[in-house]
Amino acid sequence: MAAPDDFSYSAEPEPHKARTKAILAAHPEVRALIGRTPASFFLILSVVAIQVTAAWLLHTLPWWTAIIAAWLFGAFASHMAYVLIHEAAHNLIFKKKAANMLAGIFVDIVNVVPSAVSFRSYHLKHHSYQGDYDFDADLASRWEARLVGHTFIGKALWLLFFPVFQGLRPPRLKNIPFMSGWVVLNWIVVFGFDALVIVFLGPTAFLYFVLSFAFAIGLHPLGARWIQEHYLTAPPQETYSYYGPLNIVALNVGYHNEHHDLPSVPWNRLPKLKAAAPEFYENLHSHSSWTRLLLRFIFDPKLSLYSRMVRVRQ
Repeated sequence: MAAPDDFSYSAEPEPHKARTKAILAAHPEVRALIGRTPASFFLILSVVAIQVTAAWLLHTLPWWTAIIAAWLFGAFASHMAYVLIHEAAHNLIFKKKAANMLAGIFVDIVNVVPSAVSFRSYHLKHHSYQGDYDFDADLASRWEARLVGHTFIGKALWLLFFPVFQGLRPPRLKNIPFMSGWVVLNWIVVFGFDALVIVFLGPTAFLYFVLSFAFAIGLHPLGARWIQEHYLTAPPQETYSYYGPLNIVALNVGYHNEHHDLPSVPWNRLPKLKAAAPEFYENLHSHSSWTRLLLRFIFDPKLSLYSRMVRVRQ
């Protein structure tokens, strides 16, 4: 099969709405899984405390120790922070929207670049408009896909600088407002925390936070999560779950089909959803190793940023 030089296109609706209706019709008991997990806020406090403590332990050590610590440990904590931001974006921690917004902003301080509020805006659109090029920020821009190409060097560099490429996508999505008072608050809190780290803990500690953030979503086994979710590794299936052991430290974020089917089910109940409706998930292609998927994406020329399904508007 030749390497694609454009996205795949579908005139069919995204698959999750129909499957949601079918699951609820066949298993109405899964409605009991819908709700919130306020205990997730204690995980937020723990992640922030762990990362601050790690940075403090590193702050008098040579700069290169931050690289090792971030790769082996910090990336996992930072990734968990992202998952908790995701939970807050879906209002799955507290009842009130404002409380979830504040929780997301607070855990965002360990990720160096303020993104909790903007992630919420773009991610909720991703659920509503999966595969719509004008609304789905999860899709790479066409110029981005052309630039990265099909080579292992291009794809490795794309993963390494993934946060930069993500940050360049919003101007394409002109129908989604970016600036708000919440965004400004997010910037003040996160950049303010960055300044405190630099002033009181120094450059090695700050480098630890930066690299933990970069590895958590980039050139690291955890970065394969972004490939796992919607890249066409077994077309024409559009969404894929990961059922490997890293779900333990990634708060079940690998259960991505389940999440799209019922976004109001919090992270700790997603395995119960799969167990309650096994006939809807057993025949879907899934992944068991993020590391294997990462290597496949980088070295398989048939996989690229074009390996995505784009909706054709009727």
